[in-house]
Formats: sequence, structure tokens, C-alpha cells
Amino acid sequence: MYKFDPKLNHSAAHVLAMALTKFYPNLSLAIGPAIDEGFYYDFNLNDPNTSITPIDLLKIEKEMKKIAAQALTFDYEQVSYEQAKDLFKNNKYKLDIIEENKNKPLSIYHSGKWFDLCKGPHVENTKEIKAIKLLNIAGSYWRGDANNDQLIRIYGVAFNDQAQLDAYLVDLQERKERDHRKIGKDLNLFTFNNLAGQGLPIWLPNGTIIKSQVQKFINEVEFQFNFDTVITPILGSIDLYKTSGHWDHYKDNIFSPVQIDNEVLILRPMTCPHHTLVYSNELRSYRSLPIRLSEHSILHRYESSGGLTGFERVREMILEDCHVFCRSDQIEHEVINAFKMIQEAQEGLGIKTFEIHLSLNDPNDKEKYYDDPQMWEHSQNALRKMLKDHKIPYKEMVGEAAFYGPKIDFQVKTVLNRIITVSTIQLDFLLPNRFNLSYINENNEQSAPVMIHIGIIGTYERLLAILLEQTKGVLPLWLSPVQVVIIPVNENLHADYAKELNAKLRKHLVRSSLDLRNERLSKKIREAQIQKIPYQIVVGDEEIKNDKMVTYRRYGSEETTTVSVDDFIKVLENDIRSKK
Repeated sequence: MYKFDPKLNHSAAHVLAMALTKFYPNLSLAIGPAIDEGFYYDFNLNDPNTSITPIDLLKIEKEMKKIAAQALTFDYEQVSYEQAKDLFKNNKYKLDIIEENKNKPLSIYHSGKWFDLCKGPHVENTKEIKAIKLLNIAGSYWRGDANNDQLIRIYGVAFNDQAQLDAYLVDLQERKERDHRKIGKDLNLFTFNNLAGQGLPIWLPNGTIIKSQVQKFINEVEFQFNFDTVITPILGSIDLYKTSGHWDHYKDNIFSPVQIDNEVLILRPMTCPHHTLVYSNELRSYRSLPIRLSEHSILHRYESSGGLTGFERVREMILEDCHVFCRSDQIEHEVINAFKMIQEAQEGLGIKTFEIHLSLNDPNDKEKYYDDPQMWEHSQNALRKMLKDHKIPYKEMVGEAAFYGPKIDFQVKTVLNRIITVSTIQLDFLLPNRFNLSYINENNEQSAPVMIHIGIIGTYERLLAILLEQTKGVLPLWLSPVQVVIIPVNENLHADYAKELNAKLRKHLVRSSLDLRNERLSKKIREAQIQKIPYQIVVGDEEIKNDKMVTYRRYGSEETTTVSVDDFIKVLENDIRSKK
């Protein structure tokens, strides 16, 4: 096991800066904080002809270890604004920080003859840094702004013993092997191309099969819970989003509007405003509620280029989006119904909720949240009471609500120990009022419905990322793009029967493929393993002699089994039905 010590890693960042200063005396240091896992230091070499390569990291790391062994202390000194400006007069990044903090206490830390602008804290001396590893080099921008100077960033980790570093490096290697970006590339599931645009995923045939199977399953779950499917436009009038409030509270995440004829349109970032229009399309009675709508929707949300991460954070995403319009007395039933629907979907996908968050507004943040204290109190108390009444454990998270209402977030803990929100239930009293939605109540008067937003599985992109990391790409049979590969021992002698077998399997809707390449049998089997195909069938003389038999091997097993073709199809159908 290992544990990151922020103080130790902040001190290690200073040691990195000392080593860099020795090798690159003309550089300008920017910032070097401790982060969740280790530390980094940003700097500018101030020389376009000089660069730092991964090989250079080895010599820098070696120098860091030498410095750490010297037991240099970290000595605090408070300085005035003028003193700080003089000490760092040749470093514009430090001057920028000094100017920003001119009315606050400023301090530097000395280690031997070296010093840096810093507010601490630090360990007593460098000898406490027993184990150091520089991990990689990356680019960054000063202040994270692409309009500012581009800097070099070196990431590293530090521990107070070698055993923790060794454990961390083993864990890091495991993460690399489970990285959905690597697995997605290896299995030809998806790609990105800057010619298409940053953060705009391209689903390849194999990935599209997985997505289609998940969609089919989710649609079946929605059907069982009495949701009706609708299709609404990928574009929306800016007036639609001004009415909903998204334009005021979510503008930074919306792509720039486009003027077409006499309209201003935007790529929709969510479907809820469109679904209010479905509701208002006809007169509603209290007897007709609840109305349950679902949509397989393509959404566009602006993410900064630095925030884009494989399939986890993209600019175009596909969301199975559900909305319920109900009476106030139906809220509890509909929220519990949504709970059950989410649980069934997660169970079928092999996902387990780690914890439940009740995400609340921050009453002091009038800019982020719609300013209606009474509405917030009513909606938050409704969800809080429901969770307590049904004895559902939860944590309250202030400042995590949607701008229009509180939500229940289903948190999943991945195998990489990251906590991710996969599913949500959001209670909304605001949008029905903003769109003047109503129904005729039992007194023949108009009443406003309550709107419940439900995200069953989050986006398909993020879901695929989670599934790949959970399984290392070894997907259950029902999700595998290729379920069976048929490999003839000899292409000339055994290909005809292999083709016949392939046709029979595909007639039973088994996603089988033929490997008729002129390659060694061992290579074909090895590549089928690399592609993580669940079943491999080798066709040779014995199988042709008895054309109703097949010999198969399951992924990850050396054992072969010979059964009739019909029994093999039953094995497949049973695995698919049970979602193994």
C-alpha cells in the first residue's frame, strides 16, 4: 500500500526545481504544487533550441536523489512586496504571482543557497524524501490559458520509503493496462481525428456493436418501466434555452450560437427543454400523469481542450435521457421507480453503486443556482425525506446540485479507485413553471406538474470507458463485438466447412467471424486472444469427419471442449441470456 503526503511531495517539487536550475540555469520557474498523486513543476527553458526528453528525466532524477541525500532544510522567510519583486525581477511568472498577492503575506523558502517563492508547508529537510520517481513530461500553459506562454511540465512522485514507491509503480502499470484509451485502440472500438474536431468521438464498427447492444438492453429496461420513446431535434432555438434558464446558468458549456435565416440556433447540450415541448403538445389531465419520456439523444457540450480525456470527457456525447412529468403526490413513487430502473440497468451491465450522494445547492451562490429559496427548500426536503423513509444511506453534497434542482447521484468506484457519477435522479420544480406546463387537476383547475430528470447510465462514452477499465476489455459475451472466431487449420482443406459453420452461427444471430488468412495456426489463436474474443473454434480434419461437432476454447483458457454444433449454440445463447 502507499499513501501520498502533500507536504513531502511539495518539498520534492522544490528539489526538482533545484535540479532543473543546475542543468538549465537560464530557465524561468513557474509553479510547483503537490497534487493528488505526487507533484509537478511548470517552467520555461527560455531557449527554443533546447528541449527536455524522457532520457533527460533520468539525469534530473539522479540529481534530485543527490540533493535529497544532503538533508537540506526548508527555511521560511516572510518578505515584503518590494523585496519579493526584487528577488524575482527576472522571472515574469513569479512577478505575476507576487502582483496577484500584493496585499497578502508573501514568503520564500530557502534550501541551502537556493530559494523559491512559496507559502509552504514543507518537511523538515530533504532527507525525508526517501524515494523519488519522475514520471513524464507534458505541455502546459501559464495560468492554464492557451493565450499565455506555453510551458514544460514535469510530473513526479515522492514517498518516505521505497516500498511505497514500488507499490505505486505496480498500481500505475495496472492502470496503464486498464486505460480505456489503450484498450479502445487495441480492440478498434473508437478513434479521434483532429480533422473531425477535438473531443468528437468516432465510433468504429466494433465499438458501435457494443453501444448498440447496451442501447437495446437499456431500451428494454425503459419499456419494462413504462417509458415512451421520443425523438427531438439536435438543434434548438436560443429562446428555448433562455426560457429554460440554461443560457443564463450553463452558457459556458454551450457551443456558440449559429444564425440561420431569422433564427439563432444552438447545438443542444441536453434534452429536457425539448421534452417540455413534448409534454405541452396536448392537454393533460391529472388522470394521464405520470408521463414518462425517454430519448436516445446526441448532445454537445463545450469542454476545454485540456479537459478532454478519451471517452470520459468529450464534446459530443450520446445520452439515454429520461424525464417524468408527474403530480406532487406521485414524486415518491416515481423516484423509487427510477431507483429500481437504474438498479436493474446497473446490474445487467455489471456495475455496482459505491455510494449515493444527495446533491444540494449552495444558497450563497446566486450566480450558479436559480434564486428561489422556497423552491430549493421544498425540493431538497422532498428527496431527503424519501431517502430517509426508504432507509437509503446517502451523503449530502452542498454545491453539487443542478442549477434548477437537487439530485440523487449514483457514485461508482472503478477498479482504479476513481469515484464517478454514472446515474442521476433530479427533482425539478423550476422548468415546468418556466415553460408554463400544466394539467387539469381533480378540481378542474390548472396545476403545474413536477419534472424528474433521470440519467440511467450516463453517457454511452463514459459507460464504455468504465466497462473497458473494469474488464480490461474482456467483455461479457453479449457485449463482445466478435463472439466467436472460426479458425481453419488449413485454408485449402478446411475453409469450406468453416464457412458453413460460420453461416449457421450467424443464422442464430451469433457474431462470428472467419480467419482465413494464410498465417500459422498458433499466430491466429494468439491474435484471437489479443482481441479478447470469447470463443475460438479450430476446424480441422476431425471436425469435417463429423460435421455436427465443434471444438472450442474459451478466452483465457487452454482447455478445449468438443460438443455438437447445436449444443454449442445453446451454450452461447445461455451465456448471452444470462449476460455472462
